[in-house]
Amino acid sequence: MKQIFSCLLLAFAVCWQIPGTAAIKDSYDADVIIYGGTSAAVTAAVQVARQGKTVLVVSPDKHLGGLSSGGLGFTDTGNKSVIGGLARDFYHRVYMEYDKPEAWKWQKKEEYGNKGQGTPAMDGKERTMWIFEPHVAEKVFEDFVKENNIKVYRNEWLNRAKGVVKKNGRIVSIKTLSGKVFSGKMFIDATYEGDLMAAAGVKYHVGREANSVYGELWNGIQPEVFQHGHHFKKNISPYKKEGDPKSGLLPYVSAEKIGKKGEGDNKIQAYCFRMCLSANPDNRIPFPKPEGYDAAKYELLARVYKAGWTETFDKYDPIPNKKTDTNNHGPFSTDFIGQNYDYPDATYERRKQIIKEHELYQKGLMYFLSNDPAVPADVQTEMRKWGLPKDEFKDNGGWPHQIYVREARRMIGQHVMTEGETLGKQAITKSVGMGSYSLDAHNAQRYVKADGYVQNEGDIGVHPKTPYSISYESLTPKKAECQNLLVPVCLSSSHIAYGSIRMEPVFMILGQSAASAAVQAIDAKTAVQDIDYEKLKTQLLKDKQKLVFE
Repeated sequence: MKQIFSCLLLAFAVCWQIPGTAAIKDSYDADVIIYGGTSAAVTAAVQVARQGKTVLVVSPDKHLGGLSSGGLGFTDTGNKSVIGGLARDFYHRVYMEYDKPEAWKWQKKEEYGNKGQGTPAMDGKERTMWIFEPHVAEKVFEDFVKENNIKVYRNEWLNRAKGVVKKNGRIVSIKTLSGKVFSGKMFIDATYEGDLMAAAGVKYHVGREANSVYGELWNGIQPEVFQHGHHFKKNISPYKKEGDPKSGLLPYVSAEKIGKKGEGDNKIQAYCFRMCLSANPDNRIPFPKPEGYDAAKYELLARVYKAGWTETFDKYDPIPNKKTDTNNHGPFSTDFIGQNYDYPDATYERRKQIIKEHELYQKGLMYFLSNDPAVPADVQTEMRKWGLPKDEFKDNGGWPHQIYVREARRMIGQHVMTEGETLGKQAITKSVGMGSYSLDAHNAQRYVKADGYVQNEGDIGVHPKTPYSISYESLTPKKAECQNLLVPVCLSSSHIAYGSIRMEPVFMILGQSAASAAVQAIDAKTAVQDIDYEKLKTQLLKDKQKLVFE
């Protein structure tokens, strides 16, 4: 009788999905749960697996690798000698892919040359390549996952409202919008947005801090500071009718008055898509006229051309097979300045809208450059040689699947990395990796100057004299907020310091280091804030991480 009753109950549960049965069916657990699909998420997962712990990757993305496989193929490296561990292995594997004759489908290897190739590894044996096509990077990330038998749950979005369960200062489980529940001993937030961190109640900052907060020089508002040249070098009117304020402002010019130098604000540096373009007629999708296209949206650029600007193609950086990694360049370019301020804390629905707005703006820009009579004839002729590649982002019409989230939330953790550490003015004692790229911030606003002309603001590029160490305590929240969470991407940093730290190789480095710390915390049955750093250091050095500049 009991057996019959049990069978009836099971049948009833299957048919009606009574409370509790779905939870059992859709519950998963591992030693470490990683939320995110970025390059940092992959290296963190590999490191956990190699250290003998179980790991699950819960990725809102379908494609792994974030920007590294999403169009940013012209890697921002800084000093390559301080890139070690799995990050360096990634670039070695890229080199090995391009060492195969079949990798060169649209171009001879000799024609491309040795650009980005051949950097010796630290042991003098392995070779690396730092410039690559998106699909090659994605293959390397997928190889990492397969070789280490890592389970990835894709298209799983954290329930940010009530999906994080905490008990006694520790995350117990996270729940996604599909209803899946993931339980673990340790959690790593490897997203560009810091959604798990925020949902777990960890404090963070969005925007630019005032210089006075951390004793910095290059944070905050920076009017009339132009360190990359992405500004209006000649007087350009921002009004619909040139010189007439009563006619109203042109699109994408803010009416807000600019603050004082060094003051903080809620503005963040501009986003864009790092387009991979092809000049090969056999592998090119012409730029279509996007929905809602309006040439008037690009009138500022028309006036820039009229004033004699000639730098259109200066950041069409060549990658293999007659393609580019195309980045923002100039006063009016692919950066959609001022249109992303609400992105970090926005709902998923609003973020999708912002991403679509960026896509339409950028596609419209490409169509404008190719077709509008206000664009110089020589620029139009050259632009028509370019298009989206047929063999990249095939499930998205050649368009990148990842927008360049240069900066979103930044944790306020145990230690805040600042300009002082990145420029070598202050020392770090608990290094878990190194950075070396310039303090690189893109424009945050486009405004009208007192003289009535338009200008951009926020373009900073300050170079550290030497590579710098990154503190372990910048990966950990304050203990009172969460004891089993590590944050290697939206780490604890000021805006301007993050401008250097935010490079893809560094994210890979910090992802691996965070994973080692998580494993150590599990073994020691302690909070991530209380692990033995010397023991962690031993593991990192064993894994060929670079911790100090020698």
